[in-house]
Amino acid sequence: MIIKVLGTGCKNCIKLEENVKEAIKKMNSPATVEKIVELEKILAYDVFMTPGLVIDDKVVSMGKVLSPSQIRKIIEEIK
Repeated sequence: MIIKVLGTGCKNCIKLEENVKEAIKKMNSPATVEKIVELEKILAYDVFMTPGLVIDDKVVSMGKVLSPSQIRKIIEEIK
């Protein structure tokens, strides 16, 4: 599973990345977390509000800082 956090480095983008890492750590998941900061790449996902969260190339959230428990729930639904 590849999880991408889309954002240019704002406070909310950083917090979402931290929450993603915390969620996968608690799940003991082997998921890979990538940070996408290039605007062109963010727009390629049709994300116009950051932070964005992409799991296996599917946008699952944009414009929100999800909590670790919300992220875990999304990951479990995708599995």
